[in-house]
Order: sequence, then structure tokens, then C-alpha cells
Amino acid sequence: MRVRAPGRVNLIGEHTDYNGGLAAPMAVDRYVEVLWQPADTATLRVRTSIDENPVEFARDVAWDPARLREGQPAWARLACAVIAAVGPGVGGTVSVTSTLPVGVGLSSSAAFGVALALALGADPEPWSMAELCRRAESAAGTPVGLMDPLVSVAGRAGHLLRVDFAAHTYNAVRLPDAAEVVVVDSSVARRLEATPYAERRAECDEAAAAVGGPLGLADAEAVARIGDPTLRARARHVVSECGRVDEFLAALAGGDLAAAGRCLVESHHSLAGDFAASTAAVDELVERLSETDGVYGARLCGGGFGGNVVALCRPGSLAVPEFSARAHVLRASAGAVRTELDRDV
Repeated sequence: MRVRAPGRVNLIGEHTDYNGGLAAPMAVDRYVEVLWQPADTATLRVRTSIDENPVEFARDVAWDPARLREGQPAWARLACAVIAAVGPGVGGTVSVTSTLPVGVGLSSSAAFGVALALALGADPEPWSMAELCRRAESAAGTPVGLMDPLVSVAGRAGHLLRVDFAAHTYNAVRLPDAAEVVVVDSSVARRLEATPYAERRAECDEAAAAVGGPLGLADAEAVARIGDPTLRARARHVVSECGRVDEFLAALAGGDLAAAGRCLVESHHSLAGDFAASTAAVDELVERLSETDGVYGARLCGGGFGGNVVALCRPGSLAVPEFSARAHVLRASAGAVRTELDRDV
């Protein structure tokens, strides 16, 4: 079995998925590929292109998050959690290769989880797959949301997805030909599990308890009544960000790329201020990009605290000496593809 699963870039709607809000991500043309050759063995032997040392797992490994978090390295913890969640029933060898960079906000871990789970026979229905991968990543030590694995499965070529995490729905929105999506490396690497991401999630949970429901469904008046100023700021970001998602998509649909770009800049300011998820280097890069001719807007992407900045541009705008070495054009990709292998492979 061979599976190719794409990463994703989120145009707007950050830290909204686990709050029952809205987001506008797209699958990208960078992938993790998993090749599984099943065999009647008691173990699965997994080798990846990012680690010269293969790791063996029991094919019937127990679902025990406390023990799963003890494994090393991080990719092996996630692989073990996925195997435990899927329960493949047979062993064999698994080879993993990737064109997705790690730690820059393009969801390499989600693509890995999706590719491995699909190769081992998990249900390909997008929401089911997203939930399985969310559980696996959480068990491995990173309490992520549903967006990244969902997009890796459900992506559509040439389109963004408008995802409503409260209603568990998504629909494709055409990305205009005049718009180019570019990610630019901030040179601030980060591992999500080593950032305050889990702390922000906990703060959002407290804020949601204060307003009596998911922040993605709250309104500004409810947020204003939150007594704790930190929790109020976190909630204010989520509520305002959900509004920006539909404002951004409406601007794209109307061909107003300048207005769409302003939404990205406003999103960044909210993430840097109310959500405290940026860094000085990322802020500086967003400002420089926003002042570059042909760039409609930019913001940090992924969970924050480093990684990439995403920019909405006129095609070719960042093919200039200042940015060309670290800027990568991303195209909206279809979701994960699973294919049976010929017997002689």
C-alpha cells in the first residue's frame, strides 16, 4: 500500500479549530509518502527519511497514552500512537519519505499521521481520519486540533476549504488565478510541543467555560464580560478571527485581493497581540513582506512561535533577491491518495 498525504497551509483562521470556529486552509503540493509492505510478522518496522535509525513496533501495541509519551524520537511516538489507534492486525515494513520541511508550520506531522493511518487501513472519511490523527497526536504529547489532518485528507486542487468546526462541515472555495500563496521561512525553527501551544489551549478552555460554550460560537459581548484580562484577550482573538475568515473569503470571491490581504495583516496583529503567539523575528518579517510591492498581506502561519509566514501575493512578487532563497510558492493540492501496490513491488 502506498499513500501520499499533503501538508497544509492555513490562509486564515488560526487557533480556531479546537475552539469550534472557522478556518480557510488549503492542502499544499508538498507531501509525506508512506509505503507499507505487509507481512505475517508480529512487528511493524518503520524507517523514515529524517532518521537513519529504523524503529520496530508491535503490530498490536496497546493504546496507552502515558507509555506512548515516553517513546523517542518524536516521530516514533506519533507512529506508535497511529499504529495503536488503527490496529492493523498484521506486521511488515513501512518506509516514509517527505518533501515537507519539519517545524515551519506546514503540518508535516499531520501529513505523516494521515499517510501512515491510511496505509494501515484506517477509515478514509475525512472527519473520522481527522479525529483518529488528533487522538494519536494528543496521545504522543501534542494536543492538536482537527484542521491539519482534515485538510490533508479533504484538500481539493486549486481551492481553499472553508471549514466550520462546530458544524463539522467544509466546502471548497476557488483560489483566484491572480493570487499566489507563498510561505517565507522566518529562520525561527520550532517544535510545537516545545512551545506555549498547550498553554494557549488551556487558556481557551478556561475562557470557553467563562462564556458557557465554544469560543468559536461566542460573540464580542460575551467575551467582554470575561473577568481575567489574559483569558479575555485569548477569546477576543478567536471571535475576531472567525469573523475575518468569512471577510477574507468574501474578498477573494469579489476579486478584492487588497481587502483579503488586509484580513491577513489584521489576523497577524491579533495573533501577536491578543494571542501572544508570535516572535519579534516573525513580526519583523510580516512587516517587511507587507511593505513589498505585489504583496497584499502576510501573517504567521501554523501554531505560531516561529516557523513560516504566509503571504498572499501577485504572482512572482517574491522572486526578488531579498526573499527568493527562503520563499516557496505553494499550490492548492488535492487530498491524500491511497493506491494498492503491484505484487512485485
